[in-house]
Amino acid sequence: MGAARQAVHADVGGETDVSVAESTTAERSSARRVLPIVEGVVLVAALIAPLVLQDYLTVFATRVVILALFALSFDLVWGYAGIMSFGQALFFGSAGYGVALLARDLDITNIFLVLPAGTLIGLTFALLLGGFLLLGRHPSSVIFVSLGTLTGSYAADRLARGWYYLGGQNGIPSIAPMTLGGYEFSEGPGFYYLVLGILVVVYLLCRFLVRSQFGLALAGLRENEQRIAFFGYKAQHLKAIIFAIGGAIAGLAGSLYAFHEGFVWPNMVGVVVSTQVVLYVLFGGSGTLIGAVIGTVIVEGVSFWLSDNYRDIWPIILGVLLLLVILFRPLGLISFVLGERERVGSFGTKIKGKKNAAP
Repeated sequence: MGAARQAVHADVGGETDVSVAESTTAERSSARRVLPIVEGVVLVAALIAPLVLQDYLTVFATRVVILALFALSFDLVWGYAGIMSFGQALFFGSAGYGVALLARDLDITNIFLVLPAGTLIGLTFALLLGGFLLLGRHPSSVIFVSLGTLTGSYAADRLARGWYYLGGQNGIPSIAPMTLGGYEFSEGPGFYYLVLGILVVVYLLCRFLVRSQFGLALAGLRENEQRIAFFGYKAQHLKAIIFAIGGAIAGLAGSLYAFHEGFVWPNMVGVVVSTQVVLYVLFGGSGTLIGAVIGTVIVEGVSFWLSDNYRDIWPIILGVLLLLVILFRPLGLISFVLGERERVGSFGTKIKGKKNAAP
């Protein structure tokens, strides 16, 4: 398997020819320098945001950070594994409904119970759907998975609207606040820094994951699935694993969203929210993690400003802006500072002589 890994590294991460490897050294070094700077700037801006924003904008910023966590789950699935999940909201919304029911029916609101429960719900639904779509006898096509996840999201939306126990069209309102002992997490800086801390931890775990040997296999899977299978990797199993991880992160985001908003409704599991997260990642740039965060912040921020100043035509203006970015910057806004190379990354160090070394 070591030889296979080295072959994957040669095919995905770099070229075995000495002259080509040397020509990419500067680009790799640049990516290593630029990416931490972008991440650091975003983190500093996020840390000081509640200090300069008005109270109602802090509440809005908290919602944006939760949606950025949701976008991160989709970027893992699509940006790194090439799985177009048009049903990511299924895991997001099902976790929201799950914790809402725990709070309503069992009076369980402790943060150490509801957040793991929501994560587990997202993971379970992703395993079930991923097992059906990805672990068949024959490899699943991109179209099959896309339509399968889309169908799952649509079916969940119709089920939620027609099930009286889930509140039907009205959803589940007046969810009790999330608690830690006697402390209640209400809207404001406290809740904001909680979700920001969770986002940072999950982001770092995702960054470690995509820079590991598993991440190298994912990069190869996205670039050339057939060759990865030839090297001995079980491509469908890799897809199912990352799909489940993405579902777990989406479930965590859905749990936070339910307690922050105070209610859940059928749209949370539906096609609209599933499409929304695709736009976040498309706009910011897929396969970089930070692009998903930046895309969420910009899309939500621009939407907020446009809806306040151009109430009648703001969706049209936003749609045109998104279309222009997709047409002229297909790799997203992050491509202004990060090149295509960063979507693959560097997984080894250069050895003087013939080739780059695989880890």
